Amino acid sequence: MEVARKTRQRRSRLLLSLFAAVVALTAFGSVGAATADEIGTDEYDYYFAGNVKYDGDPLEDVLIKVSGGGYNAEVVTDAEGKWKIGVPEKEKYDVTLDESTLPAGVIVVEGQATREAEFGLTNSAAVNFFLGEGVRVTVSVFDQFVERFFNGINFGLMLALAAIGASLVFGTTGLSNFAHAEMVTFGAIMALVFSVFIQLPLYVAIPIALILSAGFGWALDAALWRPLRRKGVGIVQLMIVSIGLSLALRYIFQYFIGGGTYQLPGSSADNLTLFGSVKLTATDLVSMGVSVIVLLAVAFWLLRTRIGKATRAISDNASLASASGIDVDRVIRIVWILGAALAGLSGILWAYFRPGIKWDMGASILLLIFAAITLGGLGTAFGALIGSIVVGLLVEVSTLWIPSDLKYVGALVVLILVLLVRPQGILGRRERIG
Repeated sequence: MEVARKTRQRRSRLLLSLFAAVVALTAFGSVGAATADEIGTDEYDYYFAGNVKYDGDPLEDVLIKVSGGGYNAEVVTDAEGKWKIGVPEKEKYDVTLDESTLPAGVIVVEGQATREAEFGLTNSAAVNFFLGEGVRVTVSVFDQFVERFFNGINFGLMLALAAIGASLVFGTTGLSNFAHAEMVTFGAIMALVFSVFIQLPLYVAIPIALILSAGFGWALDAALWRPLRRKGVGIVQLMIVSIGLSLALRYIFQYFIGGGTYQLPGSSADNLTLFGSVKLTATDLVSMGVSVIVLLAVAFWLLRTRIGKATRAISDNASLASASGIDVDRVIRIVWILGAALAGLSGILWAYFRPGIKWDMGASILLLIFAAITLGGLGTAFGALIGSIVVGLLVEVSTLWIPSDLKYVGALVVLILVLLVRPQGILGRRERIG
């Protein structure tokens, strides 16, 4: 009995010791995880590393984020201010220092909290944040409103180019073309190919991209949409085809250019102070000027030219226009060409506004394009213009009160509210049903 009792005591001590060891290891592991300054270095071959210091002294527990190509990771600095993050590919990434994790009184120079980083010939790259003492600059709500107002106008004009093309297609064919987003992406990718890959001057690459965009619209109508129209395929079936075409084109783009983000020449231009706190780059000013000129040219084409008047007639009543001697198929073909060219130009300007070119960049504004068309009035080009300006302003100005991640949602909520009051849209006409 005594032997059995001693055996049980030894087992109890052994189990207690094992339990204590497990608790100690867990606590040690937790401490290690809390102060870890490395993420993903064991998993990936490439990594970014750096220091965060203030007047030469290391800063601990500062949050560093790395993002790019669909990959996101974050880590906090250790007691020596050091950090390291592994990444899956040797591409460009954005390295961001979270200013909210800095000690009081320590700031980052405006525009320097996020830095674009890439690798050289080695598998590692250094990104350091050496900070000094400074004073936080506050901007009044009015100045922020004025700055966002001009950004909204710029965004709205760019959006209008794509929305007008899609609205003309809808007005003449009745088709809500979901592949219009890929026409936007196509123009940006063509500009990328000729300006960056082939390295032609930008003033040569952009016209080539617009010509190819117009040719892309012609090819789609000739090879797909016109044959389907002649076979009498219904609008719902055509819309489903456009959704399938959108997905196919999107992944074709990804196959050829990958999942990374590319920049066009001049996308990192310095800000120019116009007045007060309003700052725009030279690229922004050129973008706004080009948008206004093109939109005025489209308005002149619709109001003053024979093809433009025929387009408006087909939008009003295609059967009556055909009976009046208008070649409906020819006009629709021209509309597809013009709409694709406008979408391509919008994609180029969108690449500068974002900034960057990605395989699915057009899809990110497709709902806003449809919202602008619906808000302005279905099938009306001038309604699409007004709707785009309204949506652009709502998207940018709303960030004063709501998180920027929700700014697109705010525009869609306003769309719903407007349609509850005026279902036909701003310039749309009431239609009798039944």
